[in-house]
Amino acid sequence: MTGANNFSVSGYGPERAGWTRLFARDSVTRRLDWPILLSAVALSLIGSALVYSATRNRTEINGGDPYFFLIRHLMNAGIGFGLMIGTIWLGHRTLRTAVPILYGASVFLMLLVLTPLGATINGQRNWLALGGLSLQPAEFAKITIILGMAMLLAARVDAGDKQYPDHRTVLQALGLAAVPMVVVLLMPDLGTIMVAVVVVLGVLLASGASNRWVFGLLGAGTLGAVSIWQLHLLDEYQINRFAAFANPDLDPAGVGYNTNQARIAIGSGGLFGTGLGHGSQTTGQFVPEQQTDFVFTVAGEELGFVGAGLILLLLGVILWRACRIARETTELYGTIVAAGIIAWFAFQAFENIGMTLGIMPVAGLPLPFVSYGGSSMFAVWVAVGLLQSIRVQRPMSA
Repeated sequence: MTGANNFSVSGYGPERAGWTRLFARDSVTRRLDWPILLSAVALSLIGSALVYSATRNRTEINGGDPYFFLIRHLMNAGIGFGLMIGTIWLGHRTLRTAVPILYGASVFLMLLVLTPLGATINGQRNWLALGGLSLQPAEFAKITIILGMAMLLAARVDAGDKQYPDHRTVLQALGLAAVPMVVVLLMPDLGTIMVAVVVVLGVLLASGASNRWVFGLLGAGTLGAVSIWQLHLLDEYQINRFAAFANPDLDPAGVGYNTNQARIAIGSGGLFGTGLGHGSQTTGQFVPEQQTDFVFTVAGEELGFVGAGLILLLLGVILWRACRIARETTELYGTIVAAGIIAWFAFQAFENIGMTLGIMPVAGLPLPFVSYGGSSMFAVWVAVGLLQSIRVQRPMSA
């Protein structure tokens, strides 16, 4: 059942239209994973409050309009919600047939970033300037890597020809993932590379490929990281970020400023926080990029342990339900796609929150659904649509 037929409900004629049909046992509405949907909506709304608090007094970026970022964050979430609906309507199986087109478009947009159309923000040339809009193609590359690898690894297994992907298929899947990852390295965007590596490992584990591939990639990744460091291929600001992570007391007014201020903000929140809009670190604008990479510090300071814990709980619900979807689907393709999304969300959330707590290096990754940013918001909602499609299209007995 693909495309527009995803919304058809068998066994009900025109006389059963309306609410009865909408909530029939085999309707799309009833088969949606509501805990994932409601958790994602709640995170987006919480994020809007945090973004507003972080930017309402920053006239240098909001142009004197305290609601500038709030309105755009809600618009991004609304567009993302629409993209989720469109993804469910198309269905993950229809998108499977369109993977070559989506993959080619994704790589093309990423290559455009390396041309004069690309823009550098915060030391990273990973933005594409299109008129008055900015797009971060690397966010959508995460989706195309997952879909592309899943298409290759599951092709012969779902057809019944093989029980597990063979070595040749795994090599092809790794080659497909390597192309956008190399382009990301040229930007360079270290955070996206970290996510992509974790996604590739998660996809391989879910596909049933030999564990030798997983251990081999871990070894190759370690060797590659050491080589990049020794050959001085990282930009100075990236080296400084790792240096500050290794030694938090290193240059607290310079390279260690962000993480030190982030820890101060979170530590000052206590159990219930200072109240939305009343955080001294947030109001005083001591934490840089607080509406994007460091948005969790607003939650820690102004909503306290309870508010920050709620964000973790909602993210946990999404991951738990996604794991259930991956386990219950009867096709390997759906399992791999869900597993890739789980790896993506789990690592990105851990890295984002971890860097605010000083347990992970600063890598410039947004907190899913919460951080301000259109490209990231659109990508995570498309991922939710893929999860919902996998659940909707599974057999009712699953």
